[in-house]
Amino acid sequence: MRQHVNPLSSNFSQTERIPSLSEMFSDSKLNLHLDIGCACGEFLFDLALVNTSWNYLGIEIREKLVKNARLKAVKREIKNLYFVFGNANNILNDSQSKFIIENLKSISFYFPDPWFKKRHYKRRVIQPEFIDILSNLLQKRSLIFIKTDVKDLFDYMDEIISSNFNFKTIDKKDINYSESFNPNKVKTNREKYVNINQIDIFERTYIKI
Repeated sequence: MRQHVNPLSSNFSQTERIPSLSEMFSDSKLNLHLDIGCACGEFLFDLALVNTSWNYLGIEIREKLVKNARLKAVKREIKNLYFVFGNANNILNDSQSKFIIENLKSISFYFPDPWFKKRHYKRRVIQPEFIDILSNLLQKRSLIFIKTDVKDLFDYMDEIISSNFNFKTIDKKDINYSESFNPNKVKTNREKYVNINQIDIFERTYIKI
């Protein structure tokens, strides 16, 4: 399900206070993965429960989904999972939040809103300025994963990330999934739907050099 929420709305100009890593997670020293556009968080719940050696952080622009996900995480006493509400570009562009990027091992942009109309491309989550921020603050060898079933969107994201000289494409065969954020190759709900309906998936992974 895709629900249009305009990320450029003034409603998202103010960001909520981002807790420290020690406030978010019981063990702040674990590897950290960020999923941008995590929706209700089901993908991250699946990851956090089966892979307790990583911490998982989700950012979602629909506040109700974040509130529900937070309550669910507390109720289930999951200590390596946290959710943040807001526009990811605004949150991670805030100087108070740069510690998140600096501590990341990987980021996923899985099936983001495609915003099909050309005049709405500026609403897409991956923008050149955003990738510049990541390229400046991410640790070397950090990974960015993109995945979508919209070829136009894939080409758009790939062009923006590839045009930044601090990132290069890494072949799937060179990724050690057993040490990644997703060692069990858990799939998102959208990916499951796409696979069932035999729709093509376009994906790529980039490494910070």
